[in-house]
Amino acid sequence: MTDPDEAADRRLDANAAAGPLAELFTVDLTVAVATCAGCGNDAPLAAHLLYADAPALVVRCPNCAGVVLRYASSGSTLRLDLTGARLLTVTLAADGSVGISERQPHRPP
Repeated sequence: MTDPDEAADRRLDANAAAGPLAELFTVDLTVAVATCAGCGNDAPLAAHLLYADAPALVVRCPNCAGVVLRYASSGSTLRLDLTGARLLTVTLAADGSVGISERQPHRPP
């Protein structure tokens, strides 16, 4: 089991995933709202927790720490696992640019 202090030392905020994820997505996903499949919490991807020191980027829910997204790049292959995300929502502004969602975060009971 991982020591909580050790995990905190290697944890980044998920804004750090924006560059690598731009290889796969043409929009800035840090403003996208991800709904955790585990606890139902809605939060912008930038508010999630990123662990970038594994073979893949691992993004965890800020509420329950469940894995929401895994992303890996190897040569000419990109892999995205969204098993832990019930939904990923990107809100576009009228001009087609990415905007911040007006939706209020869901607070699980």
